[in-house]
Amino acid sequence: MSAALFNLTGRRALVTGGAQGLGRMIAEGLLRAGAEVAITSRKEGVVKAAAQELSALGKVHCIPADLSTPQGAVTLAKEVASRFGGCDILVNNAGKTWGAPLEQFPDNAWPSVMAVNVQTPFTLVRELLPLLQLGASSEDPARVINIGSVAGMKTERLSAYSYAASKAAIHMLTRDLAGDLARDNITVNALVPGFFPTKMTAHMRDGEKGVDLSLLAHVPMHRLGRESDIAGAAVFLASRAGAYVTGVLLPVDGGLVGCG
Repeated sequence: MSAALFNLTGRRALVTGGAQGLGRMIAEGLLRAGAEVAITSRKEGVVKAAAQELSALGKVHCIPADLSTPQGAVTLAKEVASRFGGCDILVNNAGKTWGAPLEQFPDNAWPSVMAVNVQTPFTLVRELLPLLQLGASSEDPARVINIGSVAGMKTERLSAYSYAASKAAIHMLTRDLAGDLARDNITVNALVPGFFPTKMTAHMRDGEKGVDLSLLAHVPMHRLGRESDIAGAAVFLASRAGAYVTGVLLPVDGGLVGCG
């Protein structure tokens, strides 16, 4: 019974930005649970190499995609429709950040970050809606999983103003979409990651394995997130175990939000 709750065999998933970082961790988790997974990246070589490595775990497809514009999201949705004819799980993971002191924070740091982190997820949901509706049922809904951030829930003093604002926006968009799509048997939730060893936190770490001790002291559980932490949360939301969960912002952060 417990294993069946988390089994994703026969489910088709799209993970944007799934070639690297958190997206790759999530893609690997979905593959291990039995899903067929498509991953994207702006760089064709990067996404092809990732797909080749992940193929040892299950059926994986690579789709080069530039999601910096709404048209890029529309193009991706058309590609997914033509290749797979369906989409049961959409993980809006592709993201962009920008950091600079307030006095130097440029105006051009806003449109690009908001486009990738907020508008693209919305456009993908809109364009993939017919595919999400196709295989959805009350017993096993289609799933949309947006990737938020603790920076969108609490002040982290990162000087990443447009990024934090965009993540607060995707949190609210998640709740709005959840309310609208419940009637279509589509759940919409957001994972809210804390600090993981990805490119976005590289400036906080000393080399690949070294970690700023002040950062660890800031996390109640005193460690960075692991691949299994974010992958497990994604599999839960994508599986029958999470079928009755929608409109939720789920922190995966070692206690940053809940204990703050």
